[in-house]
Amino acid sequence: MTRTTEIYFHPFILMEFRLINDGWRDAYENMAIDEAILIGGTPTLRFYKWRPSAISIGYFQSMEEEVNLKECEKQNIDVVRRITGGGAVYHDSNGEITYSFVCPQEMLPKKIMDIYSLICSSLALGLRYLGLNAEHRGINDIVVNGKKISGSAMTRKYGNILQHGTLLLRVDVKKMFSLLKVGKEKISDKEIKNVEERVTSVEKEGGVLDEEEIKRALMGGFEEKMHLRFYEGEITQEEISEAKKLREKYESREWNFKR
Repeated sequence: MTRTTEIYFHPFILMEFRLINDGWRDAYENMAIDEAILIGGTPTLRFYKWRPSAISIGYFQSMEEEVNLKECEKQNIDVVRRITGGGAVYHDSNGEITYSFVCPQEMLPKKIMDIYSLICSSLALGLRYLGLNAEHRGINDIVVNGKKISGSAMTRKYGNILQHGTLLLRVDVKKMFSLLKVGKEKISDKEIKNVEERVTSVEKEGGVLDEEEIKRALMGGFEEKMHLRFYEGEITQEEISEAKKLREKYESREWNFKR
């Protein structure tokens, strides 16, 4: 275990983290703000939501191969490419809480797998405070009773780390399949039922749906596991200015259809 990892398990050392309890924003602004915070590197945990609902694809994916663009336009769904890797994700405006976690690289372990383990384990611990049987599984999934409830993606850039992910409050697999390009066999009632049996949500698990209580629980997981101490903060003027510039990139066809 590296020295930086050990810091988080030292009972007398607390790391100060800014908490941004954000509201609904569109896909382009959300991704621009995440990158603006990443550029600045201020240790930050940000909670946010999406309005309108959106599809985000991983940095290495093809928009045209992954997304049913006609259906997204019909349903007023934003589409955006993330700066992070991973797969296509449907962000339901009222069906999830999204978080982003940013800090300088030296504050976390060097290995990607160790970073995922630390952050995902903290989130799982927070969900256990809510009475959910949550655990980190695989590379970047959190499961409850063996079913996926959260996924995440990460990038290291500008000397800092961004890891962002979703927590499903409710899940609509049929709508998700209508927006993503999946084989016809996967749209069958049988396959939808199979996916519904592998994916869960706070609502399906009978958990608390008070979003502020959920956020406090997730923060508690970070506080206990990583010895973080949060203070309420806001997006700075510098970050707002940077995000305005970055928004142009995230809205552009050149960025979103680059592959």
